[in-house]
Amino acid sequence: MSVETVNKKEREPQVSRLEAVVVILMILGTIGVSLVYLGAQPHVPIFMVILLLALFNAAKKQPWVFVEEGLIKGVKSGIIPIIIFMLIGILIAVWMQAGTIPTLIAYSFQVIFTEYFLPSVFVVTAVVGMAVGSSFTTASTIGIAFMTLGSILGIDLAMVAGAVVSGALLGDKMSPLSDTTNLASSVCKVDLFEHIRHMMWTAVPAFLISLILFFFIGRAQETTATSEVNEWIATLAANTHVTVIALIPALVMGVLAIRKTPAIPTMIAGIVSGFIVAVILDGQLAAANWMVLVQDGFTASTGTEDIDTLLTRGGIQDMMWATSLLILALGMGGILSRLNIIDSLISAIRSLVNSRGKAVLSTTLSAIGINVSLGEQYMSVVLTGEAYEKQYRELGLKGKHLSKTLEAGGTVVNPLIPYGVSGVFMASVLEVPVMAFLPFAFFCLLCPVITIIYGFTGISMNDGGGGASAAKTEHKATA
Repeated sequence: MSVETVNKKEREPQVSRLEAVVVILMILGTIGVSLVYLGAQPHVPIFMVILLLALFNAAKKQPWVFVEEGLIKGVKSGIIPIIIFMLIGILIAVWMQAGTIPTLIAYSFQVIFTEYFLPSVFVVTAVVGMAVGSSFTTASTIGIAFMTLGSILGIDLAMVAGAVVSGALLGDKMSPLSDTTNLASSVCKVDLFEHIRHMMWTAVPAFLISLILFFFIGRAQETTATSEVNEWIATLAANTHVTVIALIPALVMGVLAIRKTPAIPTMIAGIVSGFIVAVILDGQLAAANWMVLVQDGFTASTGTEDIDTLLTRGGIQDMMWATSLLILALGMGGILSRLNIIDSLISAIRSLVNSRGKAVLSTTLSAIGINVSLGEQYMSVVLTGEAYEKQYRELGLKGKHLSKTLEAGGTVVNPLIPYGVSGVFMASVLEVPVMAFLPFAFFCLLCPVITIIYGFTGISMNDGGGGASAAKTEHKATA
């Protein structure tokens, strides 16, 4: 071993498996107690965790530069999501001004059965999500429309948010246009459509069970009288642009999404087209007013306080709560990664894998663990996929088995993390805290459970080669 190699190794953070476990438990304890028992916003406990990680680094007598490098690396990885957050804020404000979202609200009421509101929300958001391939776009457009409509109908908004998140993630997970779906198939070296077909083993039962659950909890909800809702819609139409023309920006974004245009150009096109439609329908261009709209969001003045509260939203400033939380969470995740705490934790879990069931269980838990510690769904897919690829091959399992498990523990779990990229976004856009809608995000909760059950029962795991070997290994390990 050369002197350079030795020096490089000495410069790397040294963390034992026990220390990694203790640190993660410390993080979970700090954040969990703060959110659940103290009712705090996520920002403060995450900042406290960053301080504790810095103290841990100092106690190990490791240089401060490790903490700085972690912060920089973590925040740098979130630059694109941060830009997307701000663009979504602008998009919402512009689409409110153009009448796009009010039109979606009015038209949605005409086509949805109010007695089956929650199941309808779940199904429609899933269809839209599959069409555009983005849970963010789905939640920030049709999702806001459904949240507003749910408020008008007097339905528990936590339940509505749960239905929106469930549908948006189902659509995102099963769409060939989705970035996370393409990422999972790429990491596991699996054909995209083979990956999607294999995910149906998990998605279909999770969808059906979720649909039944939304049906039952929806029936228990008392809704506002139809006549009162019609008055709300009439007020909406009288004070905003409720017209087919206002749907042009949504159509533009839909077409670009289908053409696989990257997210940022797609959103910019949606903003520009919304701006053009708004100017045409307003019949004027007031530059100063538009500056205020983009910065502070749309301000409704219908004369009805409840409607004004629902429609007043959007703008760059409206996303600052989410953006500041995202920066802190990514910084925390970057430090955890730089101090090799995540690698040590995965290594500890991976060492226990000696059967098919344990492989699926540990993969799912590792992906969830990275979501919890880093708050980043992309890293939960990439790091976990790279860590378990060899184990899956040795157990006779195929890449599609790994990719399906990565999506179940990585992609769909991130919205359930209060400081996760997706969780922060959903809470900000839907204006419902993650901890409030989490119990009703049935699809997201069911996917990991069903996947783990499949791992131990062998359902969906013995198809297409490698199954016999995996089955023998499982039998041998449990004998």
